[in-house]
Amino acid sequence: MTFRGRLAGLFTAAAATAAVLLSASPAWAAVVSGTPDPLPTFNGLVLATAYSGNTLFVGGDFTSVTAGGRTVARSRLAAVNARTGALLPWAPAADSTVRAIAVSGGAVFVGGAFTAISGARRDGLARLDAGSGAVHNSFKQSLTGMPYGLAVANGRLYAGGSMTSLNGQGISRLAAFDPNTGTPVAGWRPRADSTVESVVTVGKRIYVGGKFGAINGAGGTRHLAALTWSGAVDTGFTSRASDVVHAIAVGASGVYAAMGGPGGRLGAFTTTGVGRWTLTMDGDAQAVTVLDKVVYVGGHYDAVCKSARTGDHGTCIDGNTRRIKLAAAKESGGALLPWAADGNGSSGVFTMAASPTLHKMVAGGAFTTIRGASRARLAQFG
Repeated sequence: MTFRGRLAGLFTAAAATAAVLLSASPAWAAVVSGTPDPLPTFNGLVLATAYSGNTLFVGGDFTSVTAGGRTVARSRLAAVNARTGALLPWAPAADSTVRAIAVSGGAVFVGGAFTAISGARRDGLARLDAGSGAVHNSFKQSLTGMPYGLAVANGRLYAGGSMTSLNGQGISRLAAFDPNTGTPVAGWRPRADSTVESVVTVGKRIYVGGKFGAINGAGGTRHLAALTWSGAVDTGFTSRASDVVHAIAVGASGVYAAMGGPGGRLGAFTTTGVGRWTLTMDGDAQAVTVLDKVVYVGGHYDAVCKSARTGDHGTCIDGNTRRIKLAAAKESGGALLPWAADGNGSSGVFTMAASPTLHKMVAGGAFTTIRGASRARLAQFG
């Protein structure tokens, strides 16, 4: 899949259409601008993003960042002032890929394939100081496999990924920790039979998505499930996910899953798991976030299909609407919005996050341009 630019006249028409829709639909808020903010650029993949106040934390597989005409070293971790776009001095150095970030107060939790951060041995999971970037002294474990998703709630850090052992004890791709000490939560042992790619906490639930066929062997947990604080399957939620779930977001109207499959899918579900609506793409949906009653989805697609029918390689059979790597839909009903922020390349978008306070949304991935303008691997809209 290659970048296909839009004519300026099409952008103007799309903006005018958006204005009409907004004036006619007071039940949902304005979409963010399709023109990205000026931000630093990255020389490698961006795979994880998280907002905390005015700060945007970034993780991935990059080794340098360019900002204000200067290129500086950043080893797979960086931080940006989300209001001004300035690169911040926060610079812990991971020796391999960072796949997940979660922030709680003054703590930044990171997970991935690394074995050390800033020279301190950390086996795929670490706690960093949000101000200084210092590695927390006692928060350390021995992991086989790596975390793909992290979330903090209920006084715990929850991790999901490919992990099969923790400190020499067998686990099944899910674990929970004391966020202050790193001590594993005794007895918290839900079992996923394959990789967990996303972990999201809302209310008293822990939503998990991934490649797994079941959690704890229970029916109705394929690719998407809800757990209780104890690690038991929440039977009040039954999965209707059709394919591997790469990312999860939860909004005012329910749960959203970015899925793979023949083409790709953005699935909207109620909090009991009942399907509400689906968007079908000609490539995987890999990231999703919700802001002001709008669902934003990123992936490696070039179009949103006009029906659920797809052919070879995910081709839309009944026509399509061009949306390259990024799209937006109304939470209520799933209507595709005219918002377009076309990215280039084939791999597309791997991570998204939103800040309701700043009214901003960020996408990170492998792209190097947005709407033909240079925005290497990180783009913020607001």
